[in-house]
Amino acid sequence: MKPARGAGVDQYESILWKRLDAPGHEIGELRQTANGWQLRGAAVFAHAGQPCRLEYDIRCDPDWRTELVTVIGNVGDTDVAIELLRNPAGEWAVRGSKVWELTDCDDVDLNFSPSTNTLPVRRLALAVGESARVRAAWVRFPEFNIEPLEQVYTRTGAETYRYESANGKFRRELTVDTAGFVIEYPDFWRAEARSRPSNG
Repeated sequence: MKPARGAGVDQYESILWKRLDAPGHEIGELRQTANGWQLRGAAVFAHAGQPCRLEYDIRCDPDWRTELVTVIGNVGDTDVAIELLRNPAGEWAVRGSKVWELTDCDDVDLNFSPSTNTLPVRRLALAVGESARVRAAWVRFPEFNIEPLEQVYTRTGAETYRYESANGKFRRELTVDTAGFVIEYPDFWRAEARSRPSNG
């Protein structure tokens, strides 16, 4: 298994995750489009005794660099509506305002979801034993503050990656499938169902 740019997914893949740290599930869907890739999903889970529902839509160019992100839904009785845009110069705007600290982030990282690990896994296309440092626009839950996050991905096997952030203070061994979806994220998420590749 070797996820690579523009390969591994024909037209459509989907996955259902179960949360391990709180009651909840999430469905993620990956599509190839005329302009690149679309990653979208919906998460329903409990946080601090409150029901949460969050839907996201992420558009990427053919090389898996994030271009547009929307997140809508609610956390308890608080509505959530976020839009992030990244231009070809690598500059990000949040709700229409430039956030210069995010410049040169190639990926978005949704703190509440395992889906966005797919983006660097596909974009980097690392060989086993290779490692890469990346910057992501980190959408933090539950405040939805957005800030840069330094991350390191190391491909440790055909289906495994070591993910590190916070200067190595946070570290997990991720198991992924041929689409680049995480199927095992220790302590947080586990896949319960996956689609078969489809040509549309």
